[in-house]
Amino acid sequence: MLIVFNVIFPIFAIILIGYAGRKFGVFNESTTHELNRYVVWIALPAQLFEFTTNNPFDSDPGIWGFTIAFAMGAFTTFLCVLMVQYKRTGNITIASFDGLSASYANCGYMGLPLCILALGNKAVAAPLIGTLVVVCGLFSISVAFIEGKSHSEKKWYEIFFTILKALGKNPLIISPILGLIWSFTGLGLYQPIRQVFLFLGASASPCALIAMGLFLAQKSNGKASGLSLLVITKLILQPILTWLIARYVLGLSPYWIKASVLISALPTGTGPFMMAQYYEADGRVISQVVLITTIASIFTLSFLVWLMV
Repeated sequence: MLIVFNVIFPIFAIILIGYAGRKFGVFNESTTHELNRYVVWIALPAQLFEFTTNNPFDSDPGIWGFTIAFAMGAFTTFLCVLMVQYKRTGNITIASFDGLSASYANCGYMGLPLCILALGNKAVAAPLIGTLVVVCGLFSISVAFIEGKSHSEKKWYEIFFTILKALGKNPLIISPILGLIWSFTGLGLYQPIRQVFLFLGASASPCALIAMGLFLAQKSNGKASGLSLLVITKLILQPILTWLIARYVLGLSPYWIKASVLISALPTGTGPFMMAQYYEADGRVISQVVLITTIASIFTLSFLVWLMV
C-alpha cells in the first residue's frame, strides 16, 4: 500500500497547491480558464504527440490483445453509463461526461510506474496504448454525442460533417493521431524538436492538476449527484468487465490479462475535466470523481498489485 501511496501522493499535493493558491488569492478566477486553455491547446497535445511518435504497437505481439481487451472494457463501460445517465438526466452532454468519468483511466501519470512495479518493464507499452484508447477513442465518441446533440436540427449528413469537423479541430484528438501517423514514417523526431515536445508535455499533468485545484476552490451552487455510481463503476465494475473480456472472450495470456485489468483499475484521470472545460461544461462531478477514485485507488490498486507480484 505504501508503494501505491507514494505514486498517488504527488497528485494530491499538486491539487492542494492549486486549491491553496486560489484560496489565498495568489490566483484569480481567470487563471483557471487560461491554465485550462494552455493544457488543452499546447501541453497535453504536445505530450500525446510525443507519446505516439514512438509507436508502442511494435513492442510485443501480445499488446494487440491487450489493446482490444482494454478498449472493449472502456467503451462498454462508457456506453452503459452514458445510457443510464441519459435516461436519468435527459441531457446527453452530462451523460457523456459521466461516461468519461467512469471509464477514463489515468494511464499517463499513474499507469507507467504501477505497470513497471507489478509487471516489469515489458508492460511499459500498456499505459501508452491505454492513453491512445481513452484519448482517441473515448474523447471521439464523447465529442460525437455532444456535437450531434448540439446540431440535431440539421440533416444527418450535415451532422456527420459537423462531427468530423469538430473532431478534426479538437487538439486532444488530432495530436495523438498525427503522432501515430508520423511514427509509421520511421523518421523519428529531430532531437531538439523532440525536446521541445518533452518540455511542453512534462507540464501537462501538473498544470491540469493545478487547474483542478483552482476549480475546486471556487464556490459552486448545488450538489454533485451520481458520484457513487461513477466511482464504483470506475474502480470495480470496469476492471471486472475487462477481466471477463480478456480471459473468457479473448483468451489472453495471464500476463496480458493482468496488464489489462491493472490499467482498467486506474482512477479517473484529468482528461475528462479538461474536455469539460473545453466545452465550458460543469466540471463539479468530474473533479470530485477524480479526487475520490484517486483516494480509493490506494486500497483497490494495492490489492491488485498484491495479487500480481
